[in-house]
Amino acid sequence: MTNRQCSKTRSLHSIITNAFKKRKSFLDDIFFGRSQVLLTNEQHMRLAVEWLAKAQDSQSDDGVSALYSVTDSWDVSYPETTGYIIPTLLNYYHLTGQSIWRGRAMRMADWLLSIQLSEGGFPERCELRTPLVFDTGQIIFGLIGAYRETKTIKYLDSAIRAVKWLISVQEPTGNWLQYSYGGISHTYYTRVAWALLEVFCEWNDDTLLLAAKKNLNWVNDQQLGNGWFQNSSFSTDEYPSLHTIAYTAQGLLESGKILRDDKYIEAAIKVADTLLVRQKQDGALYGVFDQDWQPPVNWICLTGVAQMSIIWLTLFQLSRNEAYLLAAKKANAYLKSTQKVDSDDPGIKGGIKGSHPINGAYSPYTYPNWATKFFLDALMLENKAAALQDDPKSVGRGFLEVKG
Repeated sequence: MTNRQCSKTRSLHSIITNAFKKRKSFLDDIFFGRSQVLLTNEQHMRLAVEWLAKAQDSQSDDGVSALYSVTDSWDVSYPETTGYIIPTLLNYYHLTGQSIWRGRAMRMADWLLSIQLSEGGFPERCELRTPLVFDTGQIIFGLIGAYRETKTIKYLDSAIRAVKWLISVQEPTGNWLQYSYGGISHTYYTRVAWALLEVFCEWNDDTLLLAAKKNLNWVNDQQLGNGWFQNSSFSTDEYPSLHTIAYTAQGLLESGKILRDDKYIEAAIKVADTLLVRQKQDGALYGVFDQDWQPPVNWICLTGVAQMSIIWLTLFQLSRNEAYLLAAKKANAYLKSTQKVDSDDPGIKGGIKGSHPINGAYSPYTYPNWATKFFLDALMLENKAAALQDDPKSVGRGFLEVKG
């Protein structure tokens, strides 16, 4: 047999093997994809954070693997999501007092410093040399989190270099086209505006404030009367996923909190209230919504469900509207039911899939690290909400008054 024939045989074997793995994972998901017995929030959180630790340990650097694939195992480190996993681990450290999580977060932050490009931005993958706007914005959350935790100036300096680059490539209208995903504008870059504001809180430069407001105002102009956003998808030929819809809403909400500006919060509330009535009885939300808020798909975007839980819980903190808390609890219970707590596969145990069933179009047959990160955030926020319910004196304390 020639080398070429051997290569073809290996390729065919790989295709057959991967097809078998996908079929097995799909059938397992259909019949055993959700558990009827849920653990405590603390137990589910522990499983999730341990999965994130495994995703970091799978790498030769200190980044976090982008995802676990049921066919290909762990992917390479993903700078963008490693960035916003840092605050999650620091929050978990402060919740539990276990210093191992702080140590992991700081290792991630130092790795990110090592891959920052000369112009101040960050690449999609550490071996690439082209910066991306969204990825840079998400990494800023980790840098600012590391600075707030340690007061070590190198993290703030890195964040300042990053925001200076972001402002230098922003369009006069407030959106981003240069170095954007697909070379088009996206409303979910509100999370970049939010990142600018987080740096502004530590480095009082009005250019950050102006740049953030320009983007937020551009995004508000994209919102239809029913709350749906134009330009909120990954590409121009598709409806937005729940993931990017929630990204957009959270960026507006958190920016509105920092700025104490109702118009941004109310734009997020339109999304949150619309999805309240579209939440399924079991707590799930479909993965895609068209301009009439109708779902053209029948699969669930688990990442988006976790993100909407976070938004609802944040609005509960702001308004004490119990409808938000109820929706978030239902969403979290649904997510908990999809977390495999007893799998023999370390890449699956404790993680959250991209879609349910696992063959859904959002990150199919994988466990993305950001799905598990948002799930952990949602459970930690639910526990905070329970504490607020138990403390009547906390009503309205420290939060902007908004319409519920």
